[in-house]
Amino acid sequence: MKLFYQTHSPYARKVLVAAHETGLAGDIDVVHHETSPTRPNDDVSALNPLGKVPVLITDDGLALFDSNVICEYLDRLHGQHLLIPLGEAARYRALRRQALAQGIADAGIAARWESERRPSTLRWPIMQEAQTRKVVAACDFLEREIDADVPVDLGTIALATALSWIAFRNVHDFAVGRPRLAAWYESFRSRASMLATDLRGETQD
Repeated sequence: MKLFYQTHSPYARKVLVAAHETGLAGDIDVVHHETSPTRPNDDVSALNPLGKVPVLITDDGLALFDSNVICEYLDRLHGQHLLIPLGEAARYRALRRQALAQGIADAGIAARWESERRPSTLRWPIMQEAQTRKVVAACDFLEREIDADVPVDLGTIALATALSWIAFRNVHDFAVGRPRLAAWYESFRSRASMLATDLRGETQD
């Protein structure tokens, strides 16, 4: 398999962490591709009309895109502990955590557009504040909900990689005033899957 990847994407990192957690990382050729709405990548766009990574090319040549879809595909290929549990209650807890993580990353990226990426004369501070409030509210929710012994599943992988990006881009210091969330994150980020997939690089607009 081949993974079109970006070293500073929270969504791509989620896929690669999932691959490590399922023991499939050694079966995937990871190829870094820079993508941006303002600088399309023809190689990526040929596989995903949205022009975004991650994209996984399966062994039979099918190009899968969207991190959620790719992670679900990978979860069907291994014989280890499933990242998307089969039990209904555990499954929906994991998927709810994944949805929250997706929202954190989406809102963080939107906030960063208004603080850094958009030309200064076109930035909208009200929008930046509104998107940052979503991140803050989500982190406050996690402080109430997260447990030290929460299982490793697709939801916790998504949360850890989204929070790592929030920290990487200085969107919000989620550890301040949230000891439970900070302790959980510090524990999760020490996993081999996280250590092998550090975020790095700058956005190319």
